Amino acid sequence: MAFEGLTEKLSATFKRLRGKGRLTENDVREAMREVRLALLEADVSYKVVKDFVASVTERAVGTDVLDSLTPAQQVVKIVNEELTALMGGTGAKISMAGSGPTVVMMVGLQGAGKTTTTAKLGGLMRKQLQKRPLLAACDVYRPAAIEQLKVVGGQLDLPVFEEGRGDPVEIARNAVRHARDHGSDMVFLDTAGRLHVDEELMDELKRMKAAVHPNEILLVVDAMTGQDAVNAASAFDEALGIDGVVLTKLDGDARGGAALSIRAATGKPIKFAGTGEKLDMIEPFHPDRMASRILGMGDMLSFIEKAEAAYDEKQAAKLEEKLRKNRFTLQDYYDQLQQLRGMGDLSQLAGMMPGGLGRQLQGASIDEKQMAHTEAIILSMTPLERENPKVLNASRKRRIAAGCGLEVVDVNRLLKQFEMMQELTKQFSRGRMPAMPGVRGGGGRMHGFGRKKRFK
Repeated sequence: MAFEGLTEKLSATFKRLRGKGRLTENDVREAMREVRLALLEADVSYKVVKDFVASVTERAVGTDVLDSLTPAQQVVKIVNEELTALMGGTGAKISMAGSGPTVVMMVGLQGAGKTTTTAKLGGLMRKQLQKRPLLAACDVYRPAAIEQLKVVGGQLDLPVFEEGRGDPVEIARNAVRHARDHGSDMVFLDTAGRLHVDEELMDELKRMKAAVHPNEILLVVDAMTGQDAVNAASAFDEALGIDGVVLTKLDGDARGGAALSIRAATGKPIKFAGTGEKLDMIEPFHPDRMASRILGMGDMLSFIEKAEAAYDEKQAAKLEEKLRKNRFTLQDYYDQLQQLRGMGDLSQLAGMMPGGLGRQLQGASIDEKQMAHTEAIILSMTPLERENPKVLNASRKRRIAAGCGLEVVDVNRLLKQFEMMQELTKQFSRGRMPAMPGVRGGGGRMHGFGRKKRFK
């Protein structure tokens, strides 16, 4: 995950500071030397590191310590505030059109993941803002680019406008007209990836901008390219005047220096971050939350938002009533598994949890194969069997196993896990919700997960 190495080094530095009763100027400067090295190793540009360390040092040396903070905590607080400012201070949103469809031009280098990101953003806008996006295939040069957009658009159930390998500028103009005529309130133009030194293709982007007057030009940048990402952002901004950046593959680079350098180098905000390959793995970029995660303080706001997105209030109320009456069924077990899956990758959730709690989850992941087996077994049961597993005799178990293509031993294993879950629900006091299924309380294990970890 991004910033993993930086987080470890900063945590070690601040741990040494906390061991001191009061901090001298030398203590602060020594800590800042460690911070500087950690940032440079994270591939943050030298000028950004130099200015950042100078700003933190100036604030930390001789500063008044708040009554509620120790000197070490005060330094951490200053570093947190400066990191937040470095990445833009506050989250930036897409500028929406006052009338007609909002036009978003997606630009970037070849291989940055622009086509997939275009579809991801369309899906996010529909999910979060109830928009009706149209994806437009304006990349007429890369083989299969149009087909790729149609495939990912189809997976998200988003309409795709394409006119084959014609003039990209004319396709963009027609896509906006089509959106206006057919009720789409956003248009995402998937343009061809290009080198920022390719003058002919850059001129094409300028002509497209002049033709459709986009409300937003978003540069898609591969976080794993480090300082090359910053150079590309500067070049595209100079040529086109970009409005923001989307960082992709942020989950694949343990350094993450691009995220800390782009804003300082271009003055343009990072608006979204891709956190994985799945089409729902994109999220708005919040500088303050990212700063907290870098410092090992977690990001509980994002964690809560993910939980709320997967949380069905009516279903929860129904489940609570069943728990009160000790009537937890296999159907309830199945429903809870679906909510757990909706929260996403556990290793990503770990980065949102502060300190030791996050480290305990680090590396854990849902075993999709085991989850699929569990779902197949439950779905092979009759409604009666899901509501009352006690009726499952040997004959019924054989039928269920045959129906889902598994063995009777797999059915028995699931029933054993379910019995444990039922025992657990008996321990909850009135009105309390249980833990997610598959997680045993009091230092138990997580069942159905790829890597078994004991929680303390």
